[in-house]
Formats: sequence, C-alpha cells, structure tokens
Amino acid sequence: METVADYFGSLVFNDCVMRERLPKDVYKALRRTVDEGKDLDINIANAVANAMKNWAIEKGCTHYTHWFQPMTGITAEKHEAFIAPAEGGKVLLEFSGKELIKGEPDASSFPSGGLRATFEARGYTAWDPTSYAFIKDETLCIPTAFCSYSGEVLDKKTPLLRSMEAISAEAMKILSLFGTDCRRVITTVGPEQEYFLIDKKDYDRRKDLLYTGRTLLGARSPKGQEMEDHYFGALRTRVSEYMQDLDRELWKLGIYAKTSHNEVAPCQHELAPVFTTTNIAVDNNQLTMEIMKKVAERHGFACLLHEKPFEGVNGSGKHNNWSLSTDKGVNLLEPGDSPKDNAQFLLFLVAVLKAVDEYQDLLRMAVASAGNDHRLGANEAPPAIVSVFLGDELTEILDAIAEGKPVSGRTKERMQLGVHVLPAIPKDTTDRNRTSPFAFTGNKFEFRMLGSSFSVAEPNTVLNTIVAKELRGFYEVLSSAKDFTAAVTELVRETYIRHKRIVFNGNNYSSEWVEEAARRGLMNLASAPEAYDTMLSPKNIEVFDEFGIYSSVELHSRYEILNDEYSKTIHIEALTMIDMINRQVLPAVMAASKGIAEGIVAKKAALPDMRLDAETGRLAEIEALENDLYAAVKELEADVARAAAFSGSPLAHFYRNTVIPQMAAVRSSCDALELIIGQKDWPYPTYGEMLFYV
Repeated sequence: METVADYFGSLVFNDCVMRERLPKDVYKALRRTVDEGKDLDINIANAVANAMKNWAIEKGCTHYTHWFQPMTGITAEKHEAFIAPAEGGKVLLEFSGKELIKGEPDASSFPSGGLRATFEARGYTAWDPTSYAFIKDETLCIPTAFCSYSGEVLDKKTPLLRSMEAISAEAMKILSLFGTDCRRVITTVGPEQEYFLIDKKDYDRRKDLLYTGRTLLGARSPKGQEMEDHYFGALRTRVSEYMQDLDRELWKLGIYAKTSHNEVAPCQHELAPVFTTTNIAVDNNQLTMEIMKKVAERHGFACLLHEKPFEGVNGSGKHNNWSLSTDKGVNLLEPGDSPKDNAQFLLFLVAVLKAVDEYQDLLRMAVASAGNDHRLGANEAPPAIVSVFLGDELTEILDAIAEGKPVSGRTKERMQLGVHVLPAIPKDTTDRNRTSPFAFTGNKFEFRMLGSSFSVAEPNTVLNTIVAKELRGFYEVLSSAKDFTAAVTELVRETYIRHKRIVFNGNNYSSEWVEEAARRGLMNLASAPEAYDTMLSPKNIEVFDEFGIYSSVELHSRYEILNDEYSKTIHIEALTMIDMINRQVLPAVMAASKGIAEGIVAKKAALPDMRLDAETGRLAEIEALENDLYAAVKELEADVARAAAFSGSPLAHFYRNTVIPQMAAVRSSCDALELIIGQKDWPYPTYGEMLFYV
C-alpha cells in the first residue's frame, strides 16, 4: 500500500533530488548560491538545467514554464516545449542554463502602474533558486522573479526576497552583539487558508459569483451560523473526500498541508500548513489556492476564496503566522532558559512592537482591498485599527521593566479538568485573543487581517522591512554601548514605554476599543482607499528606499495599481448587479406580480364578493418594492456613468463613498423582494439552497 511518505514531494525538484542527480561540485555550488547568495556560474546552471529537464521528462513533462507572481495577485506562466528541430524531421529535447535562468514573457498587459507604456512589451523572468521547481499539469514550473526591460520590479516576489535579505542582515548584527553565532536569519510563515465550498451547479447559475467571486444579492436564509454547530463539526462526506484529495495533491507538491476543519460559517472550511521559509510559504500558498479550485471541480464543488462571499455570515481570512529563526533553528521570538536568551527575546519583541506602532499604516495598507473591506471591523475579523496582543504575562513583564520593578516570572499552573481519568494539563500563561489583528501566540506573531484571496507576499514584505528598520536602529544604539547588558535593558524599557499604546489585550470588536484607540492616537483607516493614501507618506517611501525594497518610482506604481484594482473591482460588481437586476430580477418580479394580478381578476370574476386580502396585500408589497428597486438601480447606473469623470485615488474614493452605498440600496430592495416572491419564480439559487446543500 502506498503511503504519504512514498509520494510526498514526488513532483518537486527538491534538495534530495538535486543531491541525487547533480554532480557533487555542481550541488555544492548551487547550495552556496542558495545559502550564501553567491553568483551562479553559467556552467553550473547548464548542469542543473540538464538534470532538471531529464527529471521532468521522466515524470511525463513535455513543457517548462517560468512561473511568476505579477501584480495581479495571482500567478502567471508561459509554456515552452522542450523540443528543438533535428535533422530528418526529428526533434531533440533541450533545456539550457540560459533558458533556466532567464525568460522573456510579454510584459505589456500586466499591471505596471505607469512604469511602462502598453507598447513597451519586453519583460524578463529570472530564476529564483531558493524556491524549488515543481511539476504541475505535466509542465515543469520554475519559480521566478519578474521585472521590466528597464529593471523596475513588476512582481510581488522580488520585493519579498529583498526584504528577507534586509531583515536577515539587520538581525544578524544584533545577534553578533549577543555572541549568537549564525550565518543568516530566516523569516518563517504559516498561512492558514479559509475558503467556502458550494455546489458547482449553484455557482454556475449565479452571475455575481461567476464575475466577482461573491454574492451581490441574496437574502439571509432562516438559518445561518447562529447555532454555532458548524465550527469543528463532523465533515460532510463530500467535503471529507475533497479534503483528502486536496491533501494528496498538495503533498505531491511538497506542501505541508497539516490541518483541515469546518470553520464558523456554513460551507466554510480551513486548511493550515506547517511553517516554512517565507518565500516558499508564499509560493506554496499561491499553489494551494489554485489547486483548491481545481480539486473542487473534480468533486462537483466551486471553491470560493473571496473575503465575503455571503452577506450575514462570516467571511474568510488568512492568518499569517510570522516568526524569526536562525539557520540553526533557534526561534528568536521564543523566551529562553538563560538571562541572555530572554534579553535577546525581549529586544526582538519590542522591535516588532515599535515597528507595528510606527508603521501601522503600512500594515493596514498591505491588507487593504475591496474584498477585505467587507470583513475588517465587522465583528467577525479584526478591526481596521492595528494593535498588538501580548497576553497578561508578557505585558506584566514589560510593565515591570518599564517601572523598574523586579520581574516575577510565573510558574506554569496545572489545569485540573475535574475528571479523574483525565490528566492534569500544564496551563498556558497566555490565552489566545481571536479578536486581535496582530497577536503574539507564544513563539510567533499571528497577523490576522489578511484576506483569504491575498498573496501573502505583500504583507510579509512590509513586516520584514519595518522590523529590519527597527533592528538597524537598535544596533546603532547598542554597538557603541559601554555596558551592553544595561544598554539592552534600557532600550527595551524605553521602547516599550514609547510604544505601549499599540498593545491591547482586550476585545478588539468592542465600540469602547474604537474610542480608546482614538484617545491613544492610533490610526483607524476604515477603507482600502484611505489605507492606500498613506502609502506615499515620506516615512513610508524612506523605509522602502533605505533597504532597496522599492524605489520611489516602484512604490508610486504600486499605489496606482492598488487604486486601479480597487476601482475596477467595484465597477465590475456594480455592472454585474445592474445586469442581474435588469435581466433577471425585474423580469421575474414583473412576471410574479402579473400572475398575482391575473389571479385577482380571475377570482373576482368568479366570485365578486370574495375577500382577497392576501393577494392584494402581497401585490401592493411587491409593487412598492419593485418601484424602489427600479429607482435604485437607475441611480446606480447614473453613479457608474459619473465615475468616468474621475481617475486614480479620487476614483477609488468615489466608488467607496458613492457607488457602494447605492449598491447597498439596490440590494436592500432586491433582498426584500426575494423573501416574498415564490421560490420557483426566483431567478437564481438562494442562500438557503447554496449554504445547506445535500
């Protein structure tokens, strides 16, 4: 019987495969490139390319592609066959080091934010040897970076790799002061992925799901999530079979899919992987989202990754578990057993606090989108206000340091469960705060504001960069200190005092916290356009430029891309809503009201004195709502037409402040009609049908 160990990573050109197939000197040279950032000689690249090609062909591949992550937020690929002409009408199978290292896809139609004109088509992909090549759909996929002809970055991976180098360099300088030996510091990420599964037949009948990924119309079903019976509940047979199939596909690709379960909302589920190096985690998560959708179709499902597919039940997010470790496996965000280890831990901890406080706008910007606006602040996800949860014990320790008092370390209590056959369990000294946007959970920070459809590259690029900035400042202070131990203590104390306002251990959903956050001077960027507007502040331009993550030009381009993407998203949603109302809902409502009216006439003709309270009352109800809906959709059409007068950030704000409220007005009338029109007359599947399928 085949076990997971037999096929795990079988579609990945991983370290074990390279060690087996590459000559020793080639393997060692490649490892130096990966581990130390050394340049890769073309002869080494040729040897790697040949081994990679032979391995892929043995696995049934006929093509290769440079697999990259443009600013669309999804992946892109252009397939090239291995074949080359040979004499006698035959072919050779070729793949050179040059083809491995560099590709040239057309860059004209990818988002560039004004970095290039449409007619400037040339773009380059460059092999990222730190991420393993893999096979997908019988094609060898080579992870790459993507840049323009003139060298500007056009993807999400290159800035991420730059940020990883930056934080490694700054962290190592701090560690050298503590006498901690390592060659590099690695950021690790474990992105938990939430998603919905609905029946594919229902999905295909809804234009809003097809065009936008979410339901723009739809009344709540009689039952939602209020019984709290779906979370961690027994899996439906179809869903269980899907999850098993998904795990198998992911395991073949070396993706450490670990945990699957039902989430809070009906039809909502979650998949969590094991932590891995950040750039690999980003690649793996992009693959995971793609494969989720493919496997869903095999099982008669549609997989929804939108942040808010259904109104009235929880939306989907992506928890970004982030930590720092040395190449020797020492977690820098985990307390140690010695005073030195704990001083080191506290220094890195307050560096993160300082970074989050000073760059809360950048973190909010990194998770801003039209879809995520439906979640943040909606009492199902963290608010739009960024804060940090530390837990009682850590907060007490830092408060004591700030006040110059002795730190009284707690001993772990043992939790008695009251049943003699069950063992006592060591009690965690810190609870989990599920309402916090940025929570310390023992040896990592859980950044909980990401949307489910997001690439995790952008948030981690920001996080790495801002923490690198604070570590650089810390090194400048500590490197010249005469009494290092005293200097560390004082730096931890001063940093915590200055940035304590960002720490909040309470209920982030409460209205009291919104008021308290305002008193503390924290930012409340309620919408994506507001968050985008902070992107180009001098301090934000400076921090990216200082570490070479983005040039000012590249950052401006991303600002334009984000605003454009937001506006296009709402524009498509508005047009889809107008189409559904005009071509589906209004005709159905008119037909239903006509049927009632004809019934009234027929009944009156048969029996003039018959009381028809239900018929006349319902007809009057329908007609009133129908007129409201017609007026609302005409106003929405006018608003969409008015949008043509704007561009850039003003256009995004117009959609946010004018078009979205009008879409809500249209929906209100439509959803009210859905509740009183006969089910057989309604033109598309309802929430009850979609969320509670058999």
